[in-house]
Amino acid sequence: MRILFLGDVVGVSGCSKIMNNLLDQIKINQIDFVIVNGENAAQSGVGLTKEICEDFFRCGVNVITTGNHVWDQKEIMNFIDKENRLLRPKNLFEPSPGKGFEIYLTKEKLKVGVLNLMGNVFMKKCSDVFEVSQEFINKYKLKDDYDVLIVDFHGEITSEKNAIGHLFDGKATLVVGTHTHVPTNDARILKNGTGYQTDAGMCGDYDSVIGMNKDNSLNRFMKKNSLKHFPAKGDASLSGVIVDCDIETGLAKKIQSYIFGGQLNNI
Repeated sequence: MRILFLGDVVGVSGCSKIMNNLLDQIKINQIDFVIVNGENAAQSGVGLTKEICEDFFRCGVNVITTGNHVWDQKEIMNFIDKENRLLRPKNLFEPSPGKGFEIYLTKEKLKVGVLNLMGNVFMKKCSDVFEVSQEFINKYKLKDDYDVLIVDFHGEITSEKNAIGHLFDGKATLVVGTHTHVPTNDARILKNGTGYQTDAGMCGDYDSVIGMNKDNSLNRFMKKNSLKHFPAKGDASLSGVIVDCDIETGLAKKIQSYIFGGQLNNI
């Protein structure tokens, strides 16, 4: 089984790249299951909408994860309770709309668990991610409850992401970081068999400042006249990871970084 995970989709350029290319990329790369972090997909670059979710599902996305911007488009609070393919971080303070974990059945009758978590350092306040993760590990088991488990860790700092990767090593198929929008060059299989990459990068225009208009961002840093951040609109790159899963063990056989199109294209 081969899974494609794509990092944060940013604005119109990121959405367009997915809608125009994902189905072909699924065929070319022989992908069986697709997970996308969609929390920056709205036109403003923060949050996502029901329409965007439905567009992604039509383009071959199986599950959408999110992060600290999940509620920035208020309509999503009602939609997420009705759509189990849309997740929010599991460690958001309860009660929160929606779910942070779900198990999905593929056409081949394989069970894919997807867990969405958010970091505590330099992020919005949420429950302790390590406590919530340990509770999850105590409750669910690889190959008992699901055939594979994918963990999206939406966090700011690399050390926190590294630690979560090691916590889930041998208990998840893939742990991949999101949020910082810059892909890290550390895709690897950890000691006990879990695929890992600190950050998947973004699906957006890299001629930018993490997906936002570079001139406006520079003005903000330099304390000049500037507008509220808004996304860059050039040709986007799709960034993420591909993991080949060993269905017998539920662990990773192979992991590779994935970048398609735009300024960051390496294919």
